[in-house]
Amino acid sequence: MKSIKHYCYLNQKIILNRLLNISSMKISVVTPSFNQGRFIEQTILSVLEQDYSNFEHIIMDGGSEDNTIDILKKYKHLKWISEKDSGQTSAINKGVALATGEICTWLNSDDYFEKNIFSLIVEFFEQNPSCDLLYGDITYVDQENNLLFRIKGDEINFNSLLHNPDLIRQPSFFWRRDKFFEFGGLDESLNLVMDLDLFLKFFKYGNTFYINRNLSFYRTYPSTKTLSKRKDQAVEIYRVMRRYSERISLDMYWFVIKRYLGLPCFIPTIKKIIRKLSQQSQ
Repeated sequence: MKSIKHYCYLNQKIILNRLLNISSMKISVVTPSFNQGRFIEQTILSVLEQDYSNFEHIIMDGGSEDNTIDILKKYKHLKWISEKDSGQTSAINKGVALATGEICTWLNSDDYFEKNIFSLIVEFFEQNPSCDLLYGDITYVDQENNLLFRIKGDEINFNSLLHNPDLIRQPSFFWRRDKFFEFGGLDESLNLVMDLDLFLKFFKYGNTFYINRNLSFYRTYPSTKTLSKRKDQAVEIYRVMRRYSERISLDMYWFVIKRYLGLPCFIPTIKKIIRKLSQQSQ
């Protein structure tokens, strides 16, 4: 338990840093990219126009052949590399290795941040030194930035995430860089659910906190990896579930089946039938 004197010291430090426009904490944003020229400028601006100046934005481009490079050249503050790579997971690992901030996040090149959240993120980490990962709400949008729905209010724990990987709000997760490496970074044998594997480790071994604010916008459309490669994703989800659980529950099997078949998130009648058959077979 921290003393009142300790927290008074932290608050005085935060106020002084705000007045002097300095902070001891830097945010590093890593963006993997490949041929996302139609979206990436909005991604860049959502970082650049934040209410906090102590940040860096690292873009790991996989050798884009569209207009991505022309856009990157417009923004002198960016740190970017464009070269053929072995995929998104490796690119993110390399980007975090290049980062110099204490707080890290990764933002895909078709997603973007909520306005004016960086100062809030930094203040939370400064006031909560035990925080390893901070997460908030996420809003889904389409290709034209039309709001679809918001996922909010549900606090995540290890068991809930293991049973329902859709609780992941990856661009709304901010974490300490040293913990990323302590937990082994991203597993490069995973191409689609490396975020699930990483954040299960954060929720199992780290100190995680929730903030009731929308932090990011996640773009969904037919050609995203999540929608276009659902069967491969289902196989990887099952691998990760087996990694963290000796017994796969009915709910976990059901989640994998739904993802593999592309079924809606709720089919109560079928689910009841499966439960009944499972009980009869015992």
